[in-house]
Amino acid sequence: MGNIGSNIQEQNRGVCAVVQSSVASRTGGALLADSLIALGADTVYCVPGESFLPFLDAVHDRTDALRLVVCRQEGGASYMADAHAKMTGKPGVCFVTRGPGACNAAIGVHTAFQDCTPMLLFIGQVDRPMIGREAFQEVDMTAFFAPLAKFSATADSAARLPELVARAWAAATSGRPGPAVVALPEDVLAEMAFARDPLPRPPARPAPRAADMTDLATRLAAAERPLVIVGGGTWTPRAAKLVTTWAEASGLPVVAAFRRQDVVDNLSPVYIGELGFSASPRLNARIKAADLIVCVGDRLGEVTTQGYSLIESPVPSQSLIHIFPDAGEIGRVYATDLGIVSAMEPFAEMLSPVDGRHWAGWLAQGRADYAANLRADPCPGAVDMAQVMAEIEARLPEDAVITNGAGNYSGWVHRFHRYRHFPSQLAPGNGSMGYGLPAAIAAKVVAPRRVVVAFAGDGCFLMNGQELATAVDQGLDPIIIVINNGMYGTIRMHQEKAYPGRVSGTSLTNPDFVALAQAYGALGLRVRRTAEFGPAFDQALAAGRPVLIEIHQDPEAISHRVSLTALREKALATSA
Repeated sequence: MGNIGSNIQEQNRGVCAVVQSSVASRTGGALLADSLIALGADTVYCVPGESFLPFLDAVHDRTDALRLVVCRQEGGASYMADAHAKMTGKPGVCFVTRGPGACNAAIGVHTAFQDCTPMLLFIGQVDRPMIGREAFQEVDMTAFFAPLAKFSATADSAARLPELVARAWAAATSGRPGPAVVALPEDVLAEMAFARDPLPRPPARPAPRAADMTDLATRLAAAERPLVIVGGGTWTPRAAKLVTTWAEASGLPVVAAFRRQDVVDNLSPVYIGELGFSASPRLNARIKAADLIVCVGDRLGEVTTQGYSLIESPVPSQSLIHIFPDAGEIGRVYATDLGIVSAMEPFAEMLSPVDGRHWAGWLAQGRADYAANLRADPCPGAVDMAQVMAEIEARLPEDAVITNGAGNYSGWVHRFHRYRHFPSQLAPGNGSMGYGLPAAIAAKVVAPRRVVVAFAGDGCFLMNGQELATAVDQGLDPIIIVINNGMYGTIRMHQEKAYPGRVSGTSLTNPDFVALAQAYGALGLRVRRTAEFGPAFDQALAAGRPVLIEIHQDPEAISHRVSLTALREKALATSA
């Protein structure tokens, strides 16, 4: 997309309705702040830059309506915006400066896009007369973010900022949610202009046709081995509850897509497990054995489908009913027997139970397999991570929020933690590292009274560990559990599979994480044996400030299912 003045006038006519009876001249920065407040934003995550000082100045006079969370790196700030949106259902808002700042923030944009998360990224830019000269830190932000975001544009006047913000908000929240990016030339933010604030409006949400719902019920009634897969975006607590009630009334087995385990209460009698890297072999086999899959909200991406093998592309062996808020996704990867374009809540409102007595045995076996998967495999070393998870489960309240980034350590979390409420899981579907701590900060901003626990590996934590300073600065009290095994565990696992015994580039020399936490002003605790974890976690729950618990894990415990030695021996035997 080009400059906003040349391409949105006709398309966006009428979006910005009047909410003020009189309009005073304001700076572009003030217009921007007031537009965000009018649309429903209440928090901004940022790393400050001189390119958007007029906006920061406007926030100075609006602290009662707009909370400013100052972060230590733009990647952490954009992750926080993504997690904020997952918690609230409203766009998370992030401000960064041009060039280097925008490049750092791109990781959060990519995460939001793949996770279908509504997000607004605002980027300071060089003055309008300098654009195109490769001025200091100049990047063409509209072009740079075009493949990463649903919408990208550059503001060209202060007077049209409310219009542009409203359009970006609509793009982020309508259809398949995702990130919208707006570049802000500094002189636009300093410019004085008359303009009206936009009127908040609900996002455009597609709903199913009655005939489609009848067709769905008919196909379900004829199935012998049906499964429901839940995931993706546009979920609300009400939609999650309605889908759960429908599945329970119908006796339908429900499976969570990768890192979407909080949609259905994991203690529900119809929940049978999660797909992805931590999925049990029995569950994977059950997906293949199903004769009908009802996918509610998820894209059925590579991780959820084990490389498109559980549900084959382009023509699955199972019948497929796909419910998704964007018509462009239905049929794009998989041939579907029935496609329903709908957001989750309108779909859930139109569901009617079906008689599932003839597949009761199918459900019972799936639930039994799920219970069996909760029984731990042997864990080498002095710290048994399955027992650590049991200690956590015994102490957490039902509404606790669990966050994590990427790494083999997350397998223990996904396998053994049972999510009870939506939203309570914040984890990147694109598998990006460093997400857990920033997400925990955002969760605490949104819900300060809920217990929030972030999990990270040693490599994962050091991607954004500096955001501990943000947690301390904001007076927040997340608990961060760092599993330290001295390596990039996931990459080492794949390395041992392909090149057994040839370790290269995957070992880590780490700082003293306890001392590091204390240097930031957090409480640092160390766990070297399983028995030490319970008391440490009790101390963390009572601390009232950020707490980092470092767990020293034996490298032999490469994953929640296999040891490093067993993995290497299998690879050597295969290659012999």
